[in-house]
Amino acid sequence: MCGKVLLIGAGPGDPGLLTLRALEMIKSADVVVYDRLVSDEIMAMCPEGVELIAVGKCPQSHPVPQDRINEILFEQAQMGRRVARLKGGDPMIFGRGSEEALYLQERGVIVEYAPGITAAQGASCSTGVPLTHRGIATGVQYVTGHRQADKVLDLDWKRLADPDTTLVVYMGVANIGQIAVGLMTEGLPAATPVMAVSKATSAKERRMVTTLGSVAQDSRDEGLKPPTLFIIGQVVSLYAEQPVGELVEQAKAHG
Repeated sequence: MCGKVLLIGAGPGDPGLLTLRALEMIKSADVVVYDRLVSDEIMAMCPEGVELIAVGKCPQSHPVPQDRINEILFEQAQMGRRVARLKGGDPMIFGRGSEEALYLQERGVIVEYAPGITAAQGASCSTGVPLTHRGIATGVQYVTGHRQADKVLDLDWKRLADPDTTLVVYMGVANIGQIAVGLMTEGLPAATPVMAVSKATSAKERRMVTTLGSVAQDSRDEGLKPPTLFIIGQVVSLYAEQPVGELVEQAKAHG
């Protein structure tokens, strides 16, 4: 009998942000296949005795290639097991969840979903910086700041350099300088506020507020590491209602 795969979003880290549906799926699993960014607190919610299979990736290090992850999920389902595929954030937002689902569905495996709070939403709530705000930002765009196999980052800079929307960049630490240049080349002012949030909603969350013209140097100075996302736009000016320049100094002072 073929089992099923439960594609679960674990959220950005805080276990309080896990949905009830996600928790129910985790509790019903026979095996949990999990990513590196799933927090220890959420992993502790897995049923006692359930098999745990780590398939996490780090920048420049993919010990379990995506093709093999797909095979693991299929093999486990073929054994008649309920497979919890646990991913940080939301599996359908830069989580490759749809790729895994297509692979499994093409082979007759049932896939069910539990959405998760994505990192942008988590960072917005933990910092109080809205992603949209009347009179400041009429929309929000999510983009990835990294291409598979380190390919050229060929984003549509003209479309992204919209002063009336908020831009959220996932996985952008390595390329934030190139991203800033691309946006400024298309007319987004160097003074545009930027907030970097590392490990959003976790006990290790770090924040840095700067400007588009300074974000590359400030990120290097602060030693920002993944997972870090960048919120770019005038909404950042609402953070604690303080001028951006003062917040840069506060961020540096608090490390």
